Amino acid sequence: MTNIPNVKLGIISVSRDCFVITLSESRRHAVVAAYEKKYGEIYDCSVTVESERDMLRAVDEVKAAGCNALVVFLGNFGPESAETLIAKYFDGPVMYCAAAEENVGVLTSDRGDAFCGMLNCSYNLGLRNLRAFIPEYPVGTADEVADMIADYVPAARAILGLSSLKIITFGPRPQDFLACNAPIKPLHDLGIEIEENSELDLLVSYREHEGDARIPAIIEEMKGELCVRPSMEGILPRLAQYECTLLDWADAHRGASKYVAIAGKCWPAFQTEFKFCPCYVNSRLTSRGIPVSCEVDVYGALSEYIGICISGKPVTLLDINNTVPRDMYDKEITGYRQSETFMGFHCGNTPACMVNDPTMKYQLIMKRSLEPDGEPDITRGTIEGSIKAGDITFFRLQGTADGKLRAYVANGEVLPVDPCSFGGIGVFAIPEMDRFYRHVLIEKRFPHHGAVAFGHYGAEIFEVLKYLGVADISYNRPAGVLYPTENPFKKR
Repeated sequence: MTNIPNVKLGIISVSRDCFVITLSESRRHAVVAAYEKKYGEIYDCSVTVESERDMLRAVDEVKAAGCNALVVFLGNFGPESAETLIAKYFDGPVMYCAAAEENVGVLTSDRGDAFCGMLNCSYNLGLRNLRAFIPEYPVGTADEVADMIADYVPAARAILGLSSLKIITFGPRPQDFLACNAPIKPLHDLGIEIEENSELDLLVSYREHEGDARIPAIIEEMKGELCVRPSMEGILPRLAQYECTLLDWADAHRGASKYVAIAGKCWPAFQTEFKFCPCYVNSRLTSRGIPVSCEVDVYGALSEYIGICISGKPVTLLDINNTVPRDMYDKEITGYRQSETFMGFHCGNTPACMVNDPTMKYQLIMKRSLEPDGEPDITRGTIEGSIKAGDITFFRLQGTADGKLRAYVANGEVLPVDPCSFGGIGVFAIPEMDRFYRHVLIEKRFPHHGAVAFGHYGAEIFEVLKYLGVADISYNRPAGVLYPTENPFKKR
């Protein structure tokens, strides 16, 4: 997976000067040993911070070691000012956690009181308006702290990625997709750059890539990745040319940013001018870590990028599309109420590795209007097949009409059910989806696009959203826990 950061962790221990410094140091060494035994390398900073000058020395040391994410470990109560200033002077995400007392024997003279120190640490972070990652229960033994650090790594990767991300767009959003047209000011508030281009700019660049030397090799890759019937082979040179175009544009236009995502125009004029559907190419770039969203969905691309950083795997962007018919539900589905199921669909942008029997096809809806009477030509380019069964996380970070951020996260699954339809599509189930649909998706005016990560990553995504300062994060509330606007007297 390219286009996402590699996290290099460092750990700094802190010590209140009225405590024995060796207590914090020995506890830090135990955490490092536990982490390296279970998970891998972490840089062990030699400076234990008791003062602001120690803090500067420690931060300089971890920076010089190449660390881009940090753990501040309260081995005892900790120095409130110095420990929180680490987050100010370190250029990257910082996690705070603390040592639990190991046994009865330490309570007489080697008690650390870090349980108490975390409270003052939190107060001082707030006093200085500093962001920090704090686990759900941030106090533990060496093994428990090692597990907390491992849980922090995916979030740190996403935070680092977003801090140096540029989203490149092509074309205005389609007229009837105003739901995808959200203010970009919140992106800048997050430190994300955005470059908006005309689809004509893209068309010019595409034409300049005709005959590109990479095209034959890309065609062979495509043939090896999915089923391409003879009637579809003629579209492959155009798709390969487009892939070269997007990759070169991303390289040439990333500017000061390290990472890129793309929100691309994909209809209606795209087919008549570019002469293909871009869905399959979008899926190929997304599978490498460069999300390419449909319908110029900027916040869809942003959400996909978060999912890629968190999971380290391909993601997709789907419409929360249609209901599951009663006859299909009765025959195929158990364990969920019918209203907890739905179908997630897009024309064909889900990476081939997440699709059963991926096949090159054409966009049926577009063909009806653009090529109603002949064999498909300019509407070819979708990748079709049912989405593989397994755990998923449906989520979205969205800019609102009034320039704020809100989000939702819900764990669920793709069911092993044939959706009996076209496109890239799957039968999804999310517990209490009917209530979530009404009181989150509709009530909070989310658009129809949702990002899908393949696995249960709700906890990690939720922590990243909290770190980013998103105040309104919704989830699918369990039965019996009402939404603020849910009618407690509803009849059915």
